[in-house]
Amino acid sequence: MAKRPFPVSTKPGRKTKKPHSRRIGYKISVISTANEILWGSIGLLLTIGGTFIEASITNLPWHWTEAGIQSQSLGVTYQIGGVLLSGCLGGKNAGLMSQFAYLFLGLTFFPIFTQGGGLEYIQQPTFGYILGFLPGAWFCGWLAFKLKRKLEFFAFSSLSGLAIIHLCGIVYLLGLSWFKETINWGEAISQYSLAPLPGQLAIVCAVAVISFVLRHLLFY
Repeated sequence: MAKRPFPVSTKPGRKTKKPHSRRIGYKISVISTANEILWGSIGLLLTIGGTFIEASITNLPWHWTEAGIQSQSLGVTYQIGGVLLSGCLGGKNAGLMSQFAYLFLGLTFFPIFTQGGGLEYIQQPTFGYILGFLPGAWFCGWLAFKLKRKLEFFAFSSLSGLAIIHLCGIVYLLGLSWFKETINWGEAISQYSLAPLPGQLAIVCAVAVISFVLRHLLFY
């Protein structure tokens, strides 16, 4: 007995639906090479300028009429904001270019790091965090342009970049403590990672908001 063929719909205008997968929040944005170079240059300037500007917040606006505008220091500079913005606004290549240029200039020509510059700066406990700017900015930019342009995704991208920076810094501190007995690994982590973290998290929130607004205004 011959088998009956699988029934095929002969109704006009109807197409067979193909199975597909959905990835929540997944959307690739493309940026041109010229824009990558532009945002890389802007990211470099933001990182250099942010290194020397102390981050602060003001009291709530509805208290300005009573107590005036009062600022409070966050205990950190805007440096980390420049690193993360270069990735969120320019993408992975712009973020990597800006931080490579920052590292190169700081080690060769200009004292643009927090405590100066030059090749001898590699002995500083904070140098590992500067090295972490490269993968941190790259990964932040990669996520920011791979996910949809939503506020929570910009915050997640920035947090991921910040986590990579601290991971690189902690590993560098561990290696430095083996060669220098004067460096206590636990105290160094507390001083360079745990102490500035609250202020840096506040900067991450600001980076997420700025990136969300600018990426929508500039339509990319």
